[in-house]
Amino acid sequence: MNILIQYATIVTSKQSFNADIFISNGKIAQIGSSLQILKPIDKIIDASAYFVFPGGIDPHVHMHLPTPAGYSADDFATGSKAALLGGTTTLLDFVTPQKGQSLIDALIDRKEEANSSLCDYSFHVSPIEWTKTTRQEIKDCIEAGITSFKVYMAYKETVGLNDEDIFKVMHTVGKLGGIVTLHCESGDKVEELRNKLAGENKVSPEYHPVSRPPETETESVQMAIEMAKLTKCPIYIVHTSVGNSLEFIEKAQQEKQQVYSETCPHYLLLNDAKYKGDFKETAKYVLSPPLRKKEDQNMLWDAIRNGIIKTIGTDHCPFNFKQKQAGINDFRKIPNGAGGVEHRMQLLYTYGVLRNRMSYNQFVDITSTQPAKIFGLYPQKGEIAVGSDADMVIWNPKKENTITAQNHHQNCDLEIYEGFKTIGAPEIVIANGQIVVENKKLVSSPKGNFLKRKIEY
Repeated sequence: MNILIQYATIVTSKQSFNADIFISNGKIAQIGSSLQILKPIDKIIDASAYFVFPGGIDPHVHMHLPTPAGYSADDFATGSKAALLGGTTTLLDFVTPQKGQSLIDALIDRKEEANSSLCDYSFHVSPIEWTKTTRQEIKDCIEAGITSFKVYMAYKETVGLNDEDIFKVMHTVGKLGGIVTLHCESGDKVEELRNKLAGENKVSPEYHPVSRPPETETESVQMAIEMAKLTKCPIYIVHTSVGNSLEFIEKAQQEKQQVYSETCPHYLLLNDAKYKGDFKETAKYVLSPPLRKKEDQNMLWDAIRNGIIKTIGTDHCPFNFKQKQAGINDFRKIPNGAGGVEHRMQLLYTYGVLRNRMSYNQFVDITSTQPAKIFGLYPQKGEIAVGSDADMVIWNPKKENTITAQNHHQNCDLEIYEGFKTIGAPEIVIANGQIVVENKKLVSSPKGNFLKRKIEY
């Protein structure tokens, strides 16, 4: 399909300018004024009242995640639909093998599960044990187009690794030129606190944040940075939630260590007051790390403004209320997670850009360009430039919405942003040169592609 976008205000991570864009064969073919187009034009879009952003890249989602309470509410089909409707055109999900399963076999299985995705996708692969073949398996994954590997410093009885094995993963990935992403919580301390609270019959959601206090994150962030320094491995700290964690991240960045930090919209816009109340109201906010204090929110916003936090993912992993009820008598059994992939761009535009907490260019950088650069997708993704994939959002800065569980497209009956008002939304979303969303509706059924990524380090 050949599409001409006219009179666009194009916003990239570096600049804003007015130009026309010609799209052909899924790519951006021309950008400029008075374009000389020799091919037939199938569609002309007047973008004079809109901004044009690169398609969003969510670097942290969990679709079709197995848990004791059943799979998370969104599979790849429903989750990618919600993503596209919100202006996100690329997802980075996870591969978590079974014990004894090779990383490459787990990757093959996960690609099969993701086959229904409507938007492009890739994965972070999680080593959950260290065996005599893990080093080779990591190499195999890199050759298959995976450049990032996630380790959990918590959940040691299931998917977490001890410090010695994390060190081995970092050493291996660092030597091979990849990047390690980390869930930073002190697993042993968290388990000790959770069991202590349960022994005192403190089992309501109110005690979820008590069981995962700020220092369980901050101490783990400090440890991860030290290990990364010793192994010379680039690291990416997922869902940073604690203001004090930023001190160690910023120091490492100043010392030219390759340390990247991600946070999530819920840590910027919600706080731990949400855990007070009835189970039905509080259970939906049980996610890890938990919501923090307002002071932490302010520090996170400052870190975005100052470039310390590089990306914003959603950690999208919603569960229906019936699933959350598995922990009605014990918060430890509540499946952790909430939705957000559909709302990320609108929330950050409304509460970030329009409140002068970030510039338009920072908005593009943090929602698209930085994830593409960090995870080996740039300039194919994350940019509006000739030769890049034609993934873009034609953004209506005046479109207003109130988020509710009734009007969202996530396959879930709970909504942590219930009642949030937003200004600005996608008018048209283009993915791989195809118009997929128009006026809040999915207007085509695209087929997402697995993205083989390249080493950037």
